[in-house]
Amino acid sequence: MKDSIFEFEHADDILILVPNLDLRELEFDALEAGVMEVFDQLEAAARKDVILDFYRTDYYGSTALAFFVKFWKRVKAAGGEMIFCNVSPHELEVLELTKLNLLWAICETRDDAIKKLQGG
Repeated sequence: MKDSIFEFEHADDILILVPNLDLRELEFDALEAGVMEVFDQLEAAARKDVILDFYRTDYYGSTALAFFVKFWKRVKAAGGEMIFCNVSPHELEVLELTKLNLLWAICETRDDAIKKLQGG
């Protein structure tokens, strides 16, 4: 596991963010510190599509949700799309309760998310 709260990966020119830990309220400082790193990665990306892959996590709180909305606004303004994948039942429940599942596509796997962004 890396020191950063997010691991950055790429599939073709799609930016993939992988949280390294559950993004609970107690992780506020770590999340805030990681925000600028994420924005820098987005600015450097050739394409502005982003996948958030939650295969290492089980839960996120309201602070993380606020970050996701802020990040999504940047992605959308740059003409990109944001997709979630490998979302746990707990994470899906949070998205459904807040109706944020209506903003972002949610795919079962990373491969499904990549195919969706590539028009498949």
